Amino acid sequence: MKLLSPAISSLARMRMWRIEAWKNHPVEAQRDVLQSLVTAAQYTEFGRKYNFSQLFTIRSFKEAVPIHEYEDMKPFIQRILNGEQNILWDTPVYWFAKSSGTTSDKSKFIPVSDESLQDCHYKAVKDVLTLYYHFNPASELLTGKGLVIGGSHTINQINPEAQYGDLSAVLLQNTPFWGHWLRTPDLNIALMDEWESKIEKLADSTIKENVTSISGVPTWTLVLFKRILEITGKKTMAEVWPSLELYMHGGVSFTPYKEQFRKIVGKDIHYLEMYNASEGFFAASDHPGEDGMLLFLDHGIFMEFMPVSEYGKKYPETIGLDKVESGKNYALIISTNGGLWRYLLGDTIQFISLQPYRIKVSGRLKHYINAFGEEVIVDNTDRAIASASEKTGAIVKDYTAAPVYFSDSSNGAHEWLIEFEKEPESPETFTKELDNALKNINSDYEAKRYKNIALRMPVIHSLKKGIFNEWLRSKSKLGGQHKVPRLSNERTLLEEILMLNSKY
Repeated sequence: MKLLSPAISSLARMRMWRIEAWKNHPVEAQRDVLQSLVTAAQYTEFGRKYNFSQLFTIRSFKEAVPIHEYEDMKPFIQRILNGEQNILWDTPVYWFAKSSGTTSDKSKFIPVSDESLQDCHYKAVKDVLTLYYHFNPASELLTGKGLVIGGSHTINQINPEAQYGDLSAVLLQNTPFWGHWLRTPDLNIALMDEWESKIEKLADSTIKENVTSISGVPTWTLVLFKRILEITGKKTMAEVWPSLELYMHGGVSFTPYKEQFRKIVGKDIHYLEMYNASEGFFAASDHPGEDGMLLFLDHGIFMEFMPVSEYGKKYPETIGLDKVESGKNYALIISTNGGLWRYLLGDTIQFISLQPYRIKVSGRLKHYINAFGEEVIVDNTDRAIASASEKTGAIVKDYTAAPVYFSDSSNGAHEWLIEFEKEPESPETFTKELDNALKNINSDYEAKRYKNIALRMPVIHSLKKGIFNEWLRSKSKLGGQHKVPRLSNERTLLEEILMLNSKY
């Protein structure tokens, strides 16, 4: 491993010129990506339907192809699942990344072509490594192994040739040979789908490894850390893995978990955020620990940005990189080398830098609270939770919130369900600090809270430990990338969790 690591790290550093090329010419890079996509797919069924062979500009592409949500793409995808090919993409598609919302039993099957594996996901992984070495040239990352806390894998019985799993499972199953040398645990453990047993296996099989990096969602990573500390009797993860230097995270905001990680790791390490979804690898931190992720513009994905005010319109307007503004919320529209065309991803992003283009994920189109014109998004509540926790000494494991609507006897409010790792000494102080933080972050919320005219103080319930996991288990969504939605503009989810909490 030590002989191999310098060679791989040298190769990683040599890639930097490729990244600089599309960083310095972002609009041109995106134009080239779209032309490549349209050319490749012009003789597919979708390409013939929308006359791809005659689309030579971004404007003509947008005029010809409507924006699609998953339900619009589903008939095409179902045909591929049934064994047909050349429907959305011009090479055979045999892999699907299965993802599902936590408020529905329906699953989405996202086609994963060989091009999307090689020219998007794995290319992005190489670029993340390159950017990390550029930032930290003295790194010894590749002298040890990367612990991957991934999803599960099952076979799709509809089509004997087609297989599906969580994105992490699809990537692990198709990882190049050199990738298996650099990661732990063994594939049979990494792909287990029963998470309580999986945590035990992960802990037992990795304690004695020289782990230098970890990737996974924060909640399950913390569960694994605590189990390893129980087994070893150590106080911090630095005692277990002295060479640990990097944690890569994504899927949920890391803001509420920063302090927990700092304490349990026990030393300073680098934290690197990645924006990697079933539909593609979109961005990653180029300066670990700092806000914002560098948008990947040459990875087989053409991106459009829809102001959130356009959502729901019959013909919503989208803009390109040359028109975006910092600090505004945009819904991401993608066309990919997996065969998704003008696909509404559902995430909302904000640009925090335009030279180069860096973004942060601000929430989901359908995960927000705007019952009284307050327009509270997940980025607001994550920051407020972090602020209230810091000021009260609390540690929040997970949360969700929804509105309390007007009644004859009272005005509205936001109702919060919070699972604390460490309870605040004063719940009242925590509530006050949370409310103040939201006022400072969101002027619309502050206006609605003025003299309690529209919104009174938040209502906070401290849940019994493990309730969010129990709710996920009840939906067959425990583990992997599944998570409880932070915000909802209606109360169904909140009422379900409250009822579950009352039973325990």
